[in-house]
Amino acid sequence: MNIMDFNVKKLAADAGTFLSRAVQFTEEKLGQAEKTELDAHLENLLSKAECTKIWTEKIMKQTEVLLQPNPNARIEEFVYEKLDRKAPSRINNPELLGQYMIDAGTEFGPGTAYGNALIKCGETQKRIGTADRELIQTSALNFLTPLRNFIEGDYKTIAKERKLLQNKRLDLDAAKTRLKKAKAAETRASQLNSARLEGDNIMVNFSYMLNLLHVKWLKSEQELRITQSEFDRQAEITRLLLEGISSTHAHHLRCLNDFVEAQMTYYAQCYQYMLDLQKQLGSFPSNYHSNNNQTSVAPIPSASSNVIGSSALTSTSSLVITSPSNLTDLKECSGSRKARVLYDYDAANSTELSLLADEVITVFSVVGMDSDWLMGERGNQKGRVPITYLELLN
Repeated sequence: MNIMDFNVKKLAADAGTFLSRAVQFTEEKLGQAEKTELDAHLENLLSKAECTKIWTEKIMKQTEVLLQPNPNARIEEFVYEKLDRKAPSRINNPELLGQYMIDAGTEFGPGTAYGNALIKCGETQKRIGTADRELIQTSALNFLTPLRNFIEGDYKTIAKERKLLQNKRLDLDAAKTRLKKAKAAETRASQLNSARLEGDNIMVNFSYMLNLLHVKWLKSEQELRITQSEFDRQAEITRLLLEGISSTHAHHLRCLNDFVEAQMTYYAQCYQYMLDLQKQLGSFPSNYHSNNNQTSVAPIPSASSNVIGSSALTSTSSLVITSPSNLTDLKECSGSRKARVLYDYDAANSTELSLLADEVITVFSVVGMDSDWLMGERGNQKGRVPITYLELLN
């Protein structure tokens, strides 16, 4: 029974406090009550914390979009995270593309130029996919997690203490309002008590009412002192928490550096993978000459030697293309020359000769033949071969 009485009394007290705060807040909004203003330093700290929270959320969400563009995948990862379970491993887009390329290259034939190139490109794409997975894991651990911990941890604590401060301020202003009303009522009662009134009973009643108002005034003063003390204490607690925002910025700066370093590592890996792929494929795609004498947009630089020996080109490609000047010399020469095959080539018809990379054949020019072709000879086999697939040997 005592517990029930206590709960009822506490419930009634809480309801009264809530009603008092609601009335004070409404009157402040309507301009009918005065509002205690926070000091400028505390207001600046509150503004800084709110600004930090807003931009941290935006940066965190957009980083998640950058690392995982698929919204369904992000939702699935969020659900698994809330369930405290590990999300199943999922093949990413570069890995999927790489697997398709490898399967296609295998289907077309690893011995063909196109099939071999597809397989090499597919293996590179899969390596890029692995690097992408590592970037996501590193960024999530070193960048996204600290940002999320601030939003879900530190800032929630700040918001809780800020709300308490708001409530304490409303209690303080409500107490000030009650004290102000009590003083006004006591002053009015004193004025009436000092006036000439007939009858002893009336005088006794006014004196009694005056004493009650004085007691109420003293009680309001005591309540004001208590609420002022609680407000000051809560303001100090909130201020100490808010001053930690500067430390949060410093921590997030270190996390940002980790994120940048992870991105730098990722893009460096991707660049190296593509550089290696370019070396494996050579410069064939940009220097290929079609049979209708139309050259690609990227021109082939000339050189005085039979093989391109420029250090700039050899640093980006381990496969060397015969320069146009040497091919011209060969076309004008009546004799034959040895040449190394740079790429696999499948003959389109019986007039052409199929080639295998790295084999050495004999080539010579034939009067009236297309300028992009030479006659190739391997043992008893003979046929046309594209000049861009060849490297002349001394």
